[in-house]
Amino acid sequence: MPLDQYQTVKEVAERLKVAEATVRQWIHEGALRAIDVGKGWRIANTDLERFLTRHETTSRAGGTATDEDHRPYSNGRSGPSA
Repeated sequence: MPLDQYQTVKEVAERLKVAEATVRQWIHEGALRAIDVGKGWRIANTDLERFLTRHETTSRAGGTATDEDHRPYSNGRSGPSA
């Protein structure tokens, strides 16, 4: 991972069109791996790609997710299994 590119919370939030607070929540929940470098969190591109892959609902080949592909989140919503 030393050769990986890193993004700030703000950059990830802008890329995914979500609030910075949402990205920080994912980090604190352990859903998105990040590194604390003193001035803020940094997210490696490979870690962001893993996070996005785990949260896909359909495959790129056009297949659809099944009930077995999801497990409930603690808030009652359904999410992909790890």
